[in-house]
Amino acid sequence: YKSQIAKSADEFIKNRIDDISEELASYDQGVETYKVDNKLSNMESETGITLSSSATIENQIVELNSQLKLINYIASFMESNSNNLVPANLGMVDEITSSNAANYNKLLLERNRLATGANEQNPVIINLNDQIDRLRESIRQSLNNNRSSLEISLGQLRRQEGKLSSKIYDAPKEEREIKDIQRQQQIYETLYLYLLQKREENSISLAGTAPIAKVIDTAYGIKRPVYPKKMIVLVVAALLGILIPVLIIFVRLLLDNKVHSLDEIETAISAPILGDIPKSKSKETIVVSKTERTNIAEAFRLLRTNVDHNLSSFGAHKNVIFVTSTIRGEGKTFVAVNLAATYALLNKKVLLIGADLRRPNVAAVLGMQQKQGLTHYLTKADTQLEHMIVRSDTTSIDVLDASIVAPNPSELLTSKRFDDLMVFAKEHYDYVIVDTAPVHVVTDTLLISHHADLFLYVVKANHIDKRLLKIPQKLYINNRLPNMTLLLNGSNPDMAVSNYGYGETKAVKKK
Repeated sequence: YKSQIAKSADEFIKNRIDDISEELASYDQGVETYKVDNKLSNMESETGITLSSSATIENQIVELNSQLKLINYIASFMESNSNNLVPANLGMVDEITSSNAANYNKLLLERNRLATGANEQNPVIINLNDQIDRLRESIRQSLNNNRSSLEISLGQLRRQEGKLSSKIYDAPKEEREIKDIQRQQQIYETLYLYLLQKREENSISLAGTAPIAKVIDTAYGIKRPVYPKKMIVLVVAALLGILIPVLIIFVRLLLDNKVHSLDEIETAISAPILGDIPKSKSKETIVVSKTERTNIAEAFRLLRTNVDHNLSSFGAHKNVIFVTSTIRGEGKTFVAVNLAATYALLNKKVLLIGADLRRPNVAAVLGMQQKQGLTHYLTKADTQLEHMIVRSDTTSIDVLDASIVAPNPSELLTSKRFDDLMVFAKEHYDYVIVDTAPVHVVTDTLLISHHADLFLYVVKANHIDKRLLKIPQKLYINNRLPNMTLLLNGSNPDMAVSNYGYGETKAVKKK
């Protein structure tokens, strides 16, 4: 506490000495300039009682001015340094102000010590702040009272000085002027010497302050580091290296609700599975041709074989294949188009019907434009079916797409004209493949399901929620879709390579 008070006082005194040194140098220069300009040499000292009395009054004025300057310095310091210690023991006449300053410094140090471990809302700190504010206001009021008292005394002395000055009116003008300059010079010189003395006293006090801390034991050290402990860091790092990946994998598996493999489908659905179509690496929608030997092309050929095997087990003249899915975006149109293309490679006569009247997409996948299609045939009684069917040049299959969105798809699909269409298709084509609407969205597929000889239910990997697999399971158990089979679309192509035993290859064209 004493050390901090002494340091604060030392800083205050140092700043004041610097300011007074500049003022004193200015007055010294003023005396020199005045004497040179007025060509003055040594001044004769005044004699008599008048001069003696005047000298005494001047000394008193100097003392009062010194006290007044000191009060002004302290007041200015408190205004510009609201949270700093107030310099004490600077020799002010008012002992109450000195006592208040010492109490203020003590409370401020106590408040700063407690603030390091508590917040501003602590009741003790709030109480100390109130006491500090009251003491600070008391010090400021005391300084103002002392200043007023000194100014009154100074005014009285100056009036007495004025009376004595009138008695020496005959003194040369130069003598009076230089006396004023020397008086100001003497004030600053006295204050300067006073502060120098106080600085020395404060330095002695600071040097003689005994330290509170005492050395109990001599410090010692060891060669190895005390902290951090290497073994603990390695063990923690190893545990984190194991736990963090395990936690990430666990969270991903916990949040993953998509279907990824055939095993997941077999677990959830008891219907037979005809195969899986690997995810295509190209953007082509027609992935089957005579020269294609890619994994996805071979997958469609294998699917064609499995479909034929299932159709043959149902009896003769079973050639109608319906393709559907649970929700949109599972690739049922893609599967229907490419399955039809694989049958066309066998020189079979294939009709591809786009029976999804709500979102016609077959013609777009094949890159065709069909102005009139299934919707026109079902809505207009005078249209001829032969005029609606369009041949695809790229795949050599006949296409009957919906062409436009129907206003009442369910009613149109249950009409007699659709029944006539299916009779016509069975009689004139080797295979009839129908792209239908998703079963979870609308009821259109269920209304025409009795026309199918085989239902190919498409499930897309990494797309459909596992919880939706209960829909095809219920349809299979309740026999809502005749001869329902499953197909996984968009499976991992690397898994497909290992399954088929072939890589991505294409037939070499002869030049």
